[in-house]
Amino acid sequence: MCSPKPREAKFDRKFGLRPMKSLRKTVIVALTALLIPFLSMNAQDNKPDMPAPTQDAQQQQPPPPADTDAAAATNGQAKIVIPVNQVIVPVTVKDGSGRLVPDLGKDEFRIFEDKVEQRIAYFSNEAFPLSMVILIDNDLKRKDAEEVAASLKAIVAGISTADEAYIARFDQFFHEGKGFTKNQDKLLTEIKRTELDTEPAVAPPSAPMNEGPVINGHSAIGDSPNVTPTVNIVKGQTTKCLDDAVYSAAQVLRDRGRERRKMIFLISDGANGIRANTHDYKSTVKELLRYGISVYSVAVSSAYFERRFSRLVDYAHDSGGDVYFAAKRTTMEELYSRVTEEARNQYTLAYSPIGTNRALDYHTIEVRVKREGLTVDAREGYYAGAAPH
Repeated sequence: MCSPKPREAKFDRKFGLRPMKSLRKTVIVALTALLIPFLSMNAQDNKPDMPAPTQDAQQQQPPPPADTDAAAATNGQAKIVIPVNQVIVPVTVKDGSGRLVPDLGKDEFRIFEDKVEQRIAYFSNEAFPLSMVILIDNDLKRKDAEEVAASLKAIVAGISTADEAYIARFDQFFHEGKGFTKNQDKLLTEIKRTELDTEPAVAPPSAPMNEGPVINGHSAIGDSPNVTPTVNIVKGQTTKCLDDAVYSAAQVLRDRGRERRKMIFLISDGANGIRANTHDYKSTVKELLRYGISVYSVAVSSAYFERRFSRLVDYAHDSGGDVYFAAKRTTMEELYSRVTEEARNQYTLAYSPIGTNRALDYHTIEVRVKREGLTVDAREGYYAGAAPH
């Protein structure tokens, strides 16, 4: 073939087309260019109707935003999404045999603040992830200490991959842990390394003896008075500081967030040196209610037989938790899973207070269910300016 003329080559390079050699060809190309869009549109109109999206396809679409009566899901785990001005009330409901009742609806609950009924703005019966401090009594009788140490690994069986745990011990002092972990292997390793003392308490090596309970190397109680180092028993009175330990555990949990269920998993004989504590019971409960923390206790065998567990019952009752009594090691291992199951599967109610005297420091809470024959466990109040969160 002959090469194009220099002018035509220049035209080709600029427009990508060769000039037409006749008017007829030019007209044909122009008409074709005009008809192509029309033919394409007509073909679309004549296509058969497409079937509606299947249910599976619809499920793949992004879900609509959740309202306040539903829990949003994150990685398959329910998440609490509640406005900060609402009071959150976890509620446990059991039947006459002590079994959890999981099938109640929102309309079966009634909630009262200072005897004034409130509108339930949020309701969920979903299981929520736990943030727990496993608080272990480090000042037990030798037999109790041996049974507790041997049973601790069973705690991991009741912890899900979404839960996080922090292990701490206490006697006269609060022995802080290594931080929260969701890794069950790491948790099991830390539990196996936890050695319970059967000798008189000594101060943690990382903190002075006169600073009281500590968290992350700092005093958990501010300007605390000096405490002279003592042994466990002084004139027949224990110097074990159960109240201070619960207070310190509450400080560990305080910032874990409203989207998690916060609990102290307390394993103890319930002995408490009233005069040895820096924080009294009332101020400790106030901290629990301030941060929405429930105390679940397992009373070891000596506490069970000696009926020396009133402090454990009080904390469970006032914080909306529960207490279990273990007569032997095997019972203790079975109870660990029951504790975490109960804490994780509470109902969650929330409301914005109306019709009550906001000048009061403390507000009572009462939760009722319409179905007969059931028992309801929930915290019985909160302090103004410290709504559970």
